[in-house]
Amino acid sequence: MIPLIVTPFGQLTLFKEVLRHLGIQPGEKIEIDLLPDGRAQLRAAVGKRTFRDLHGLLKDQTNGRVLTLEALNDAIAEAGAEAGRG
Repeated sequence: MIPLIVTPFGQLTLFKEVLRHLGIQPGEKIEIDLLPDGRAQLRAAVGKRTFRDLHGLLKDQTNGRVLTLEALNDAIAEAGAEAGRG
């Protein structure tokens, strides 16, 4: 268990190891659910993404090549398979 200290202003500082464990990057949001018996559940907030969020995602990743839809689908499938192994 990792102890946290509450400041006089009611704030907590989460250590890097906790943020890393939760998969939270600087600037991202955290959600907390208040559970029975005074417990709480903390997790990374999953924001709603739009298609526009993808704009520029592959910038500087293609070495100037134009990727076909088939090449993009292959890359997505490969990334998904790799993520499933982790």
